[in-house]
Amino acid sequence: MAGNNTILNTIALLSATLTTYNPLPYNPGFSIKNVLSLAQSLPRYSWEYGTSAEAQLELFTPQFSVFGATPFPIPALPAARVIALNYASSKVDFGTGYAALSAGSGAAGDPSSLGVSAVMLGKLDGEYMAAAQETVDALLTQIPRWSNGAISHRPDVAELWADFVYMVPPFLAYYGADTPNASILLQSYTQCQLYRQVLQPSSGGAWMHIMGPQNQDTGLWSTGNGWAAAGMTRVLATFLKSPFAQQLNGTAQADAVEGLTGYVMEILDGAMSSPMSFGLLRNYLNDTSGDGQGFPGISGSTLLASVVYRMAVLRPDVFASSNSSNPTSSSSVSSYISWADNIRAVLGAYDASGNPHITKTGIATPAVNPLNWHDTTPYTSGSPEGQNFVVLMYAAWRDCVYAEVCGNPLAASTTTSATAGAATTTTTKNSRRMVKKRMHGGLRRALDIFGKISG
Repeated sequence: MAGNNTILNTIALLSATLTTYNPLPYNPGFSIKNVLSLAQSLPRYSWEYGTSAEAQLELFTPQFSVFGATPFPIPALPAARVIALNYASSKVDFGTGYAALSAGSGAAGDPSSLGVSAVMLGKLDGEYMAAAQETVDALLTQIPRWSNGAISHRPDVAELWADFVYMVPPFLAYYGADTPNASILLQSYTQCQLYRQVLQPSSGGAWMHIMGPQNQDTGLWSTGNGWAAAGMTRVLATFLKSPFAQQLNGTAQADAVEGLTGYVMEILDGAMSSPMSFGLLRNYLNDTSGDGQGFPGISGSTLLASVVYRMAVLRPDVFASSNSSNPTSSSSVSSYISWADNIRAVLGAYDASGNPHITKTGIATPAVNPLNWHDTTPYTSGSPEGQNFVVLMYAAWRDCVYAEVCGNPLAASTTTSATAGAATTTTTKNSRRMVKKRMHGGLRRALDIFGKISG
């Protein structure tokens, strides 16, 4: 009875904490609330559900994501009290094999986008953990492989898609760190290595989209590069934050950290050196041919901007310092954050036709057609994944500010008090400390208690 009371009290504390927690403390220059509303309502397919669940986890409960200070051991959180888990639980559609969490709609990798949520939900409901395990088993033993051992994104033929790197490796890493299973954890890094071997052109830099017999696309699709870089960033965070990963034999953890950091840097450098169009990355990075596929797009632009902010916090020595640890990098290290900031600023402005990139209803435009990446008509009715990429960018930027790596938009601001008739200046250091204290104090306390209960 005492244990039950403790759990109930902790749930009440978590509920109260999340009620007072403000996940949107800064104005990015557009209505992030409206963008978020569509990010939650538009998804219809498994990869969209999983991406939205991850975006909501990072936005509403950042301490529970792999980008939090101590995401492991994974606490037992009631789904009804965690927005992202409540959302994910409503989207999981139990099946079998690689589709144990959701129908893949022809893709073996896409259902794994819900895998992290399933592991978290599995702490209180064994059905979710069983489905996560079945998904892992199917991926490792039932899905075709490329000649180098890379797991196919498709269930019927060996075909490698850059999208896979956001869906599967982060899930394998999270599952491996939790169970704990060194082989599965290391497999998450191995798959990133194997995918890079195939999808990165011999000249290096950004990746091709798809290699395989059914849907081959050797173009440098900006969204595909975003999928790959963002997925590897999540794997990197797991290797950095997991105590189990830190205890791997030999130099396994260090090798993964350095390898993943380099792979992400290659993609970012490739994107940043590509010709921009009206401040955004082109749908296909190097397409200036006028064939219609090089239009500026918010999808790849915002997802890669989110990667910059995350990497600046995870590896500030590489992405946020004025002294590069990689002298061969084609981009100045100090330019990463400013590049991402410029992408974010463009979203708050207007396109070449005078239309806002974020409409009054929150639609982010122009996006690539999420179901046809070769469509030359920019998508303006609301891309489910594009909306969530904007949310991921916002959450990453906010956390970069909290970490005191990115500039604070509230710093050195002057407000006038109508009653006192005096101006008050908020200094950078004090405003950062106050925001971090308000935003994370209660959440950290709740997490600590849950960790004791579930550990």
